[in-house]
Amino acid sequence: MAVAWKKKLLLGPDEVTPSREGWEVVGVFNPGAAVIEGKVVLLVRVAERPCEARPGYVALPRWDAAGGPIVDWTPSDALEPVDPRVVRMRSTGHVRLTSVSHLRVVWCGEGLAVERLDAARFTPQAEYEEYGVEDPRITRIGERYWITYVAVSRHGAATALASTRDFRSFDRHGIIFPPENKDVVLLSEPLGGRHAALHRPNPATPFSAPAMWLAWSDDLIHWGRHEPFFSGTDVWENGRVGAGPPPIRVADGWLEIYHGNRRPESPGEVGRYQAAAMLLDAANPARVLRTSGRPILEPSEPFERQGFVPEVVFPTGIVERDAKLLVYYGAGDTYTAVAEARKQEVIQSLAEA
Repeated sequence: MAVAWKKKLLLGPDEVTPSREGWEVVGVFNPGAAVIEGKVVLLVRVAERPCEARPGYVALPRWDAAGGPIVDWTPSDALEPVDPRVVRMRSTGHVRLTSVSHLRVVWCGEGLAVERLDAARFTPQAEYEEYGVEDPRITRIGERYWITYVAVSRHGAATALASTRDFRSFDRHGIIFPPENKDVVLLSEPLGGRHAALHRPNPATPFSAPAMWLAWSDDLIHWGRHEPFFSGTDVWENGRVGAGPPPIRVADGWLEIYHGNRRPESPGEVGRYQAAAMLLDAANPARVLRTSGRPILEPSEPFERQGFVPEVVFPTGIVERDAKLLVYYGAGDTYTAVAEARKQEVIQSLAEA
């Protein structure tokens, strides 16, 4: 069964002020989402880079904890492009990003329009965040909102944890999944007295297809009992497969909107990103009960098919509004958008796993 989504563009780079003079925002995307006092709040990734161009050099930005965003000017002939986001050092094989990201608080009222950008920012502070903080997911557990995010540095892409009560100030809890690990989402209630998380290891040695894993914790900080549970169903997700927003509890289990990426076919490509759905067992989320088996949310609008990285729909936030779901996502690695559909339609798109 096809899902009838109503899509809406919410925020673009021109609507966000860069961190410092002489810089430009190139993307506002991949937002975490939550509801606080009845209002939808997004934590949006803001990617920026310097406007200045120097002949023969490439600007490689990073964030200095004391001075904010700075630039390493690197000779062009010392680098080779990987894709629009990444370059590789010829001498070492190490990679750098061509932009650096921080997070902004954005208030959206009922969820379908931006009301205001808050002054609050979540910026890189530690060395393990020097190349940026990215792609937050938000889960309310008790009275706090727990935020998993990607911390990028010379040590790799790790997942770290922060928390807040009001989205005005944030407490950092450090790295919870070391490099290379992304797309970590927390379940909103303990199971058997323990917390569960979905995560995506990104091994350098491709012994197998990409996979999503499950882990358990007593305190949200220390994680163990890791096990793979899903490695995709078709060619459209043969490049990457990982969690989108945190799962939501439904009558028959946990409903997860996840992303899949098709392996690039040409040098310099990133590959198409789409989203599908799965239902996980209520007591044991490592057990996949049903999946849609094919994308239910895919690039179709110009703001999804074009952009810094074209052909990208990357869901990262979800809000329930009565019988509807609001799914917040990054479009083209450039924009923040929302897709609205009836929750029952999404559930009915699932077939037996």
